[in-house]
Amino acid sequence: MQPSRDSNGPPKGPPATKISTYKAWLFAAYGQTFAETFPMEYGLKNHTTSAENITIDWLGPRMYRPSLEEVLRGALCPTTPDVHYITEFRYPLRNGFVSFLNQFVKQTELLVDHQLVSLDPKAHRLRFANGSECAYDHVISSIPLPALVPMIRGVPQDVIDAAKRLAWTSVVMVNVGVDRPDLLDAHWTYFYDRDICFTRLSTPHMQSPHNVPSGAGSLQAEIYVSEKYRPLDRPVDAYIDPVLQDLRRCGILREDDRILFQEARFVPYANVIFDLERLAALATVRGYLDDIGVIACGRYGEWGHQWTDESFISGENAAQTVLDRVASA
Repeated sequence: MQPSRDSNGPPKGPPATKISTYKAWLFAAYGQTFAETFPMEYGLKNHTTSAENITIDWLGPRMYRPSLEEVLRGALCPTTPDVHYITEFRYPLRNGFVSFLNQFVKQTELLVDHQLVSLDPKAHRLRFANGSECAYDHVISSIPLPALVPMIRGVPQDVIDAAKRLAWTSVVMVNVGVDRPDLLDAHWTYFYDRDICFTRLSTPHMQSPHNVPSGAGSLQAEIYVSEKYRPLDRPVDAYIDPVLQDLRRCGILREDDRILFQEARFVPYANVIFDLERLAALATVRGYLDDIGVIACGRYGEWGHQWTDESFISGENAAQTVLDRVASA
């Protein structure tokens, strides 16, 4: 079939295809060989589903596109400029990441051990697992949407079905303490290989020397699963030995290293999966929550890819929404 031709212009080919999937974006940005060898392999481990099932509305600055000069320099030079989208970060010297929140705890009245089990939007009442109940004027929720929706009394079936279509990853974190600190020279490292069980490896002792005893090192391996695409297939503790074996295969652990500590933890919500069903399902769920006056915030309320600061701002915006409603009442 020959391309059409305007009388005043060059031949016209087929119309450009709109890029809507992660796979198409990667092919356009990096070419098929690089895309299939690197980001699509890592994406499968991280998202638990293939790139053709992922949209591109999560990308932001996360995927760097080098110039041809940078590609050539990378092939010919032993070192290259650091172009990662994160150039610096801060971490508390003592007591871990939660230390960032200590000042807010002092200024806030918190009630712990109150797991929500029922929200009645007509009676404006909340019921908790410990048996207590309370009335509410306004509700701000950061509960993951698939967990929140079934708690709401009288929720329509189409909203329940939409919440079930939302996908997310869970993470098994295997934490290892070692009798030496010189394990890696990176704060975190990504592993693309399918035969390496973990996706990302962090070194908590490099965030602060007070995270470990003197002279020790630490590793945290992340293995991603998902109810929708890659269900957990073994007890959480069964991941410890495969992680230790792969750490030795990679040369990060030596055979004579003394393991000071080892454990595995399961975190049920890690990252939102931006699959092809997300946008329509999210619109249905969030539209219903708006109708009943529930303000959802944070990574799992907005069902996005917020970083810590973005989640914090999301909570501030939710609080301002309540204040505005009160002022206009």
